[in-house]
Amino acid sequence: MSHTPPPEPPDQPQGPGEGQEPFGMQPNVPQPVFDPNAPNQLKPKLRPVRGFATKHQEKVYLGISDAQQISDKVVFTVPAAQVILPMMDGQRSIDQIVEEVGRGLTRGMLEQLVAQLDEAGLIEGPKFDIMLAKLHEEFDSASHLPPGATAQFADALVAHEIGKDATSEQKAEQGPEKLKRQFDKWIDEALKDVQDPSFDELPRAIVAPHLDYGRGWLNYAHVYGRLRVVYKPDRIVILGTNHFGSGTGVCGCDKSMETPLGVSPLDTELFEKLKTALGPEDSEKLLKDRYDHEREHSVELHIAWVQHVFGKRENGGHIPIFAALVHDPSRNNGDSYDGQGLGLLPFVEAMKKALGELPGRTLIVSSADLSHAGPQFGDPKPLAGEGEEPEAIRNKIVQHDREMLELFASGKPEELVASMAWQQNPTRWCSVGNMVAACKIVEPADVRMLNYAATMDQKGMGMVSSCAAAIF
Repeated sequence: MSHTPPPEPPDQPQGPGEGQEPFGMQPNVPQPVFDPNAPNQLKPKLRPVRGFATKHQEKVYLGISDAQQISDKVVFTVPAAQVILPMMDGQRSIDQIVEEVGRGLTRGMLEQLVAQLDEAGLIEGPKFDIMLAKLHEEFDSASHLPPGATAQFADALVAHEIGKDATSEQKAEQGPEKLKRQFDKWIDEALKDVQDPSFDELPRAIVAPHLDYGRGWLNYAHVYGRLRVVYKPDRIVILGTNHFGSGTGVCGCDKSMETPLGVSPLDTELFEKLKTALGPEDSEKLLKDRYDHEREHSVELHIAWVQHVFGKRENGGHIPIFAALVHDPSRNNGDSYDGQGLGLLPFVEAMKKALGELPGRTLIVSSADLSHAGPQFGDPKPLAGEGEEPEAIRNKIVQHDREMLELFASGKPEELVASMAWQQNPTRWCSVGNMVAACKIVEPADVRMLNYAATMDQKGMGMVSSCAAAIF
């Protein structure tokens, strides 16, 4: 569930010859040797990766990291390598890639890059298989998923006060209290001028972002601050977004989850009833890609909030949870992307049946970010500035958000999906799936939009919007 920022390129890369910079390199790792007998190196197939530019000692590098966060290794190469990477499709040989690229690329240069990518687990092959098997083994042997993003944030709060030399013991001891105080501070700020700072009753569902706390705190606080005085739910279902995993449909989790505030146990009673309602085949689909939860933040970021606002139960434990990641139903009419995963409607119907057989109150959390716009996400022009053009682009994004949110608030999830499919999701909403699932499970009588906000970096390279809503 954690994501470690990539390291910088090494000061003195280890190259194949004196004074010669290698075509691919990892920090503090000697250049691995290309294996001409390895089929996966002779016809390399690049795994899902994330490319990013970085500058070091006046040189610009292209960093390549694992988009699925299975490998924590990063390979640095020259920016021109971005022409090569798409050709690593598992069909072309090394020689074919060299011939097609041209531009001075030699087989020796490409061999260096391929060897590094293989060593880092960024192309398919035995080394990646070992990494994946280890992740699966660790996941299945653990009783709960350890904290990632929430622990990093709590640690940062401690380091901010004590300094960068704060010890692990100090972070573990002081982090939980500082995290709770920060949540309360945000709640006070968000609700200080609103007319309705608390709900009269527990909503059946809520919508709040999964942005990092630093950018998303306002909408987290708008929802969770209003929950402090309502009756506690007996269980919480958190529906997130699958950012990094390989799952193509709804992806369930069979684990408890931990944050610095404690462990929220898996709701085993709901889990078993859900599997019964799904039946054996769909239950297998639900859990086939459960490992995707290992690196996913969209669920974990909400665990700490519910632990804080609801506290512990009389038995001393936190409220039990169940979590699932929901795919985008606008891409294949609700079915999984490849027809092999669990579709949205079977999951919704099974969840409704399971919840209907359980006593008590359930809170469903839709962990949803909305638009993702700007060059960071593939758009051609930055969004910052007071000029007519950037302002018009920003206004268009906000207007689109408001139109789609109106469909959601009107209780029209099918129309939301249809509109997104027709427009091909132009501003890259990443959470249509879990919003629609929450709406269909609850069948709301009333949807209250509490707040809308968009956050953007100073250069306008990336803008992400989110909302806060309560469903009754």
